[in-house]
Amino acid sequence: MQQVSPRTDAQWKAIFYDSVQPRALHLQNVKVGMLRKSKAQQEKAEKKVLPDRLSREWFDEEAMTLETRAYLLDKLLPTLVPGVEKLLKVAERKKVLEVETEEMEEQPSNFDPINFLGEYLMRYNPSYAISALPDPYVAGIKAVTEELKAKVPETTPNKLAQLKELVKEKRKQREQVEEIKNRVKAMRKKALAVQFREWTLDTSLQIPLAMAQSALKSFLDMHTLPTDTREGLYARSLETIETLEVKLNEEEFAEYVFTYIKNLTSDMFQELLKHLFQCANDAREIIRHDMCRKTFLQLFLDCDCGKVGLLDRRRVLTLLESFYNNYSDLAKKGFRNPRQWPVVELDDIDLIEFWGDMEDDEQTASERNSFLLKHSLLGLSEEAIVLNQILKDILSEDTLAVPDTGDTTEAVEGEKEQDPTAVPGTSAVIEASFIEVMKVGLEIWGDNGNVSPEGPAATSESEAAVMLEWASKENDLSSDRQTSSEEPDIAAKTSTAEPASSLGEETTVTDKDIGAEVGHEHPDESTEDQPTEDTGEPLAEAITEGQVSGLSPEPSGEASKTFEKAPQLIYGQPWSGDLEAANLTFDYTDYGKEVREDWNNENSRFPGLRMNMIDIQCHGPPSSASAFEKNCLNLPQFVQLMETFIGEDVSLPDLKKLVKFMKQGYVLLEKEKLSQMERVRHDALLARQQLLLAALFEKWDNECSGFLDMKEVDAVLSTFKEGMEQEALEKAKLQLPIPQWHPSGVVKLSQKDFQTYIDLVISEFTGNEDEVLDNIVEFLMTSVEKTHMERLRGSARRKWLHTIQHTAKTNGGNIDLVYQAIFKVLCQDADAHGDSKKISAYIALLEYNMLFPERGDILLHYVACTEDDAPYVLNQSLYMDMKGVSFAAALDDKPIHVPRVQLHGNIHFWNCDRPKQERKGSFLVLPIEDIRRRVFGILGLDTLRDRNDQTIFVPHEIRFYQGIAKAFSAAYHLIRTQDSIKQMTLTAVEWLSTRAPSLHAITAYFMEPGKDRMYDYTLRKVMTTNQKGHMEPFPHPAPVLSRNDTLFSDYLFKCIDCAQVVTVCVYEDHHIAVPLRDPAGYAMVVFDISLGRRQKLPSCEHKDLQKMLKMMQAAACEILKEDLGNLEPYYVLEAEYVGDWRRGGVLFYRFMLQDLQNCIWNLDPQHSFDELRSREKPLTLVHKILKCVLLILYPQWAGTEEVENWKCCTEKLDGELIENICYFDPTAAYVQIRSEVLYRCLHGIRRIDVWKLGSAPVEYLYNWTLTCLSLIELAKKLQCSQTRASHSSGLLVHSPIQSRQTFEVSEGINQTISST
Repeated sequence: MQQVSPRTDAQWKAIFYDSVQPRALHLQNVKVGMLRKSKAQQEKAEKKVLPDRLSREWFDEEAMTLETRAYLLDKLLPTLVPGVEKLLKVAERKKVLEVETEEMEEQPSNFDPINFLGEYLMRYNPSYAISALPDPYVAGIKAVTEELKAKVPETTPNKLAQLKELVKEKRKQREQVEEIKNRVKAMRKKALAVQFREWTLDTSLQIPLAMAQSALKSFLDMHTLPTDTREGLYARSLETIETLEVKLNEEEFAEYVFTYIKNLTSDMFQELLKHLFQCANDAREIIRHDMCRKTFLQLFLDCDCGKVGLLDRRRVLTLLESFYNNYSDLAKKGFRNPRQWPVVELDDIDLIEFWGDMEDDEQTASERNSFLLKHSLLGLSEEAIVLNQILKDILSEDTLAVPDTGDTTEAVEGEKEQDPTAVPGTSAVIEASFIEVMKVGLEIWGDNGNVSPEGPAATSESEAAVMLEWASKENDLSSDRQTSSEEPDIAAKTSTAEPASSLGEETTVTDKDIGAEVGHEHPDESTEDQPTEDTGEPLAEAITEGQVSGLSPEPSGEASKTFEKAPQLIYGQPWSGDLEAANLTFDYTDYGKEVREDWNNENSRFPGLRMNMIDIQCHGPPSSASAFEKNCLNLPQFVQLMETFIGEDVSLPDLKKLVKFMKQGYVLLEKEKLSQMERVRHDALLARQQLLLAALFEKWDNECSGFLDMKEVDAVLSTFKEGMEQEALEKAKLQLPIPQWHPSGVVKLSQKDFQTYIDLVISEFTGNEDEVLDNIVEFLMTSVEKTHMERLRGSARRKWLHTIQHTAKTNGGNIDLVYQAIFKVLCQDADAHGDSKKISAYIALLEYNMLFPERGDILLHYVACTEDDAPYVLNQSLYMDMKGVSFAAALDDKPIHVPRVQLHGNIHFWNCDRPKQERKGSFLVLPIEDIRRRVFGILGLDTLRDRNDQTIFVPHEIRFYQGIAKAFSAAYHLIRTQDSIKQMTLTAVEWLSTRAPSLHAITAYFMEPGKDRMYDYTLRKVMTTNQKGHMEPFPHPAPVLSRNDTLFSDYLFKCIDCAQVVTVCVYEDHHIAVPLRDPAGYAMVVFDISLGRRQKLPSCEHKDLQKMLKMMQAAACEILKEDLGNLEPYYVLEAEYVGDWRRGGVLFYRFMLQDLQNCIWNLDPQHSFDELRSREKPLTLVHKILKCVLLILYPQWAGTEEVENWKCCTEKLDGELIENICYFDPTAAYVQIRSEVLYRCLHGIRRIDVWKLGSAPVEYLYNWTLTCLSLIELAKKLQCSQTRASHSSGLLVHSPIQSRQTFEVSEGINQTISST
């Protein structure tokens, strides 16, 4: 037979299966149907014949006869018993059983019972499948047989019965578990339904789905769980909701949340309920602030008469200060002082006031609450009982007033700890509400003459605690009483109450009484509806009554009716269900901007630049971010400033007064309006000019090298107007701030230099500058013609370079990902535009040669390479005495191309295993320059692994590889800058941790842009404080936070958007979001400073926090300006010459030292120290500080009379001492100070004691002493690190492609040529 081909065989099998398989399935289904039908008929027949109960007499579990009885019942009796029964019937019919008579004896019967029985047994033998007729007794025997078989051990029926029993038991257990789960599910859903009523609902009694989703996500962030536990905590993965249009009612909310938390333990579920309670309060605050922001939005539009999108910041601050000064002391307690931070910037505060002002700010919230508690519990032993009868209805409802953040909370802290199931903050809030209402009641009674507001003596702390406990018990008892037994007027008030359980709401009827009592006038209060409190069931009771699952009982029908009828009002208005002012940065991005878009159309004057301009705009800064300016405010910044000013507890009448005052007070003259409009127009023209020149540069630099040859630009410009403007070109060239000579012979113009050059040329030409610009751009645009293929190649390469840049900005500081992106782009370009070359690539950095100085001062350390070359190249070092052209390229700062390496003779081959005949190909070395055009490494490429004939790099490839080298340089220095900022942050937080113990936590987020400006940015959490208060970086990859992840972290994005300080209360903790700005004013880092339950730090710690933030901003700007090339490195201290990322920590202390030196320099040596000189007996604290100052300047005086005697110390307080302090460098090599001596002198001096002393000179000297001591210690660490680094060549970087273990030879980082 001829063999069938595989294709034909496969086709035949497919046809066969298609035809045969349906028939086989049909026959199988028929057979199964017949079996099922037969079984059904058998079951039907068995149901007709009921078992006889007499057959149960055979059932006996006696072990001796069990097996025999089972055998007989199975094999014999089912046939024998019907046979005997048949035999008896036949015998009776034939009268065989009757008593024999004479007649019967004469005629004997021929009926033989034995034969009959034998015939019956043979006829109905079960072996031949001939069953007897159905019989009830036999059916009973069969049932008994089955039971007995199950009792016979070690038999199949017995094992089967055991399995069935086990299955039955398991099924029963599953049913019980399922029943418990259903019961728990129902109880949890009821608890969630009760919790739903804590949220602020819109007019349709719903909440946005995004709020529920945000609460669930934030619950994971609030609990520090392992990664594996965190991912499996919820039953399904969380989703991101980007809109507030999707809503949930009570039933949908309970069902939606339950689908996530159904697997939570009881304790975890209770924690979730507490967290949802906090989120409900925070959501209400978000809604309230959104209404305020909407009011401020309209205020901005009303004040911006010229629609320029800007307001005068100085004038706004002046109006706020005037409004604040004209308000009474008690009325302005909700506002922040506009002369202090965070309303004003730290740079706006005078230096002397910043460091020498030791006056306490206004009382913090905790101190005010402590004062009120102390004075409101006077003489309440009798009156409290009477007031409780009036106020018990308010306390019985789910009413949560402003949270007590101070001593009141601390007074009941012990009660909180005794009740582990209580919601954190709930009992304290209720108790604080009770105290506040009791205080108001006392004041009202005092006016009526019943009770004097001032009692004879203050009650003790134990009496206060007993009263709080009594109030809590009365609250629980009153919640069970019916409203019908209460007074009519109180019932009428509570029936129209608002279900407001959020924190910080001052809108009850009692608040109006407070305002009237203290004399706070609100003329329009009587005509406006004030929101009232909630009458819903308290969530705290719902949580504490849970048993197995931490659940609450179902609310009563009466409470539900009250909840449905009660309106939910914020500032007297129902919530619409949307946060209309939440995205001002997106909604008003282009408001007031006069940007000419004449280029963005097909018929524009610059059609050849249109696509380049669109691409440049897309890769610009995020559209939602705004740059901070000292003199003006745009719309989002104005709204945020006003929101910061009003604080968290402003009332509606106060808000209206503020808006009215600002609207009437902000008036601009016509001259000022014209000035603003002219400025906006100038900014628009400048932006258009920069966009045009950037697009023109990209058109000329089609191969993306990153620079232009100045000779080529001059050659084209010299033909403009047929050479008539040659003199203007020469003048512009002389003003160009770049060297006119380069070692490579090519004067490179970067994009910034090109724009500067064209600006200088335009300024030298006569005529209108805008028209001259358009003419030059049009002329240069038409002077360069590229083919369609060249434009496509340039577009692709520019896109790949953007990928490298984006990777550097969004990788969290991981240089390995940058290496990977570079090698990937090189391979892509070689495949697409390099004739599919097979290339090898590697990057080497210049380092000082510390190990073998006889082989040269510097070496090239190969830190990354492609995967195939990793075994031979990675972590290798090329010395100056070795073969190679890499040093020539680095030292001469020019690319070197070796077309045929086999003919060169001075090439070092790392792969010694490759035969000499295979060492063929092309070799290219490109220098890597920093922003100041100093070489710090090389990028090498070769084609030795390519076996094709055409392996030479062509010019357009070389120019693109130069662009890659420049992109790597930018990425490398960006990561170095981030490392410097991290080091500066570590140093700053370490300094603050010893001065501000009340600070709860500090978290640093780095802003990472999206793919283009239309994509929103993200925040990467890079550092946070540990339990000891020290900053620790997050391991890679650090978590990333996006704007849509949770609504409760939106304040971090507002801080980045406006580049301003944002204060907020989230999860009952007070937070301050502080931006770290770049020199252009854009926020690049945000610090989330958590104050815990404190509303404000103590004055001393608050001032130190401001000092830290100011020094960090100054140090960050210095670092960024140097890295951007806008500022030459300026070293003040010797420790700054370290030249790497550790300089960030030195800069922090350097700016602090300079500020203190300026303050000390302004002291009058004759009068500033008079108070200290006049003391006969010195203060120990002051003497120790002066002793430390003198020991720092004169360490040889240790133990002498010069520092031990007080009069000798005071005699040194003169102009010479001030001058020595101002010129002292604690990090200089000549400084020989023993730190332990200074520490012994400072031992026992507390920061708060120096603050309370109130002496500015002592404050300056104390801070100067600590700063010098910190710099001395830091200099020693750097010197020790450099000493250890002298025995090695630095840090070896592992390959980004082939994962290898990274190891450190020293603690220092690579010391490159660029750091010298």
